Amino acid sequence: MAEIVRRCFVVDLVDDPESIARYREWHKPGGPPRAVTDAIRADGVNDLQIWVVGDRMVMIMEQDDTLAADCAAKAARDAANPDVQAWDALMRTFQRPLPFAPDITWVEMQRIYSLAAQPIDIG
Repeated sequence: MAEIVRRCFVVDLVDDPESIARYREWHKPGGPPRAVTDAIRADGVNDLQIWVVGDRMVMIMEQDDTLAADCAAKAARDAANPDVQAWDALMRTFQRPLPFAPDITWVEMQRIYSLAAQPIDIG
């Protein structure tokens, strides 16, 4: 049985209120094309959320670990899917890569803290 892994990614939006409003509109329920949503689910994604503050976005994704580990296969599926390619191209017009990763839009974050990993004082 597959285990669920949580992955977090970050990217900035073009710092323009009108552009940010349009990006938010594209992400309302029913906004993304059905083929894109289907492709995300086909990659074993059980939950995907995008959070925004100002022009900074964080994406939290929960995915089956067997599919999460095969990034090359996912990239190949996405490259072969014209609907995903069109969606990505449109979304990139709103996004601004982070200064330390100029060639990447969604940069995967590294978890450095987990409450569950902290010792419990039974005193």
